[in-house]
Amino acid sequence: MVEALRRTPLYDFHIEKGAKIVPFAGFEMPLQYAGAGIIAEHKHTREEASLFDVSHMGIVKIEGKDAAKGLETITPGDFMSLPVGKQKYSYFTNQDGGIVDDIMVANYGDFFIAVVNAGSRDADLAMMQEKLAPYAKVTEMADYALLALQGPKAREVLKTFAPDTEDMAFMDVKETEIMGEQALVSCSGYTGEDGFEIALPAVKAEDFAAALLDNPVVKPAGLGARDTLRLEAGLPLHGNDIDANTTPVEAGLAWAISQRRRKEGGFPGEEVILAQIANGTDLKLVGICVESRVPVRSHAVIKDENGDEEIGMVTSGSFGATLNAPVALGYIDPAFAADGVQVKVVVHGNLLGAKIVKLPFVPHNYVRK
Repeated sequence: MVEALRRTPLYDFHIEKGAKIVPFAGFEMPLQYAGAGIIAEHKHTREEASLFDVSHMGIVKIEGKDAAKGLETITPGDFMSLPVGKQKYSYFTNQDGGIVDDIMVANYGDFFIAVVNAGSRDADLAMMQEKLAPYAKVTEMADYALLALQGPKAREVLKTFAPDTEDMAFMDVKETEIMGEQALVSCSGYTGEDGFEIALPAVKAEDFAAALLDNPVVKPAGLGARDTLRLEAGLPLHGNDIDANTTPVEAGLAWAISQRRRKEGGFPGEEVILAQIANGTDLKLVGICVESRVPVRSHAVIKDENGDEEIGMVTSGSFGATLNAPVALGYIDPAFAADGVQVKVVVHGNLLGAKIVKLPFVPHNYVRK
């Protein structure tokens, strides 16, 4: 029996705005909107501000005096030192060092909030409730929606609803009031641009979305633009570029493991991960710029410059609208991973010229203190 797809609190809103709805991670989600298209939505996000519905992701509240201690038993994150009002990127790992899911965790003082991916939402919640039971109370904020306002003009838009967000820097979080409701705001996102993710009661989500779109600089954007934006920003997608069979070291994400956690360990897969930090890996995630106009998709084989030796595989690929060229992520033999190395990518049996480039493809525009 096929399980019915879920809908976010903004489903009817998307239909009203002419969205093309597609199945994604168990949800019916907008791919793009009528009258625009993925490239137009992508460019608008880079230039002004776009509104994304990310309510398919799970919002999990973790309450208790030992919440940070508990989180460190299931992730390599350093949450004991995470200040109130700050957020960190981390991941759940398995005993083989693989990334079960990547997450954002914020410290709101009286509680922590973890935002988990839609595809792992139910499994993550069940795991957290089981593993963190000795340390904290874990509940899903199922009656909340999550909206992302992204782009260089996102800050000026959001301050008209919550003036106290104007001075927030990248990875700051705070509780505030929006349209008379409690909201949790983080200065973060998945596009490489300045912006915010706003969690607020689901009953208010449509009113807030409509009010945001009343501002002429804000337009709706769907999953298509979100994917091309994150790809240009060099941000891995769980299920494509990272999964339970790839480690943080292979994916270039070991920076999220502090020196204390490396020294003390105590997280799943620590032996594998710490050994790779010390000794290196057999694969490395890299950026790939294709020299033709042909987009490269996942599972495309990567070969050496002469096209003789298979050295890796593409995990994500699309057309980078900002660069006006195809871009891709993939894992290759570290011997070929240096910036500027020439390679070939196999597309429909043809060898396309490409080169390895340092990530991100497009510089991040986060506001930092």
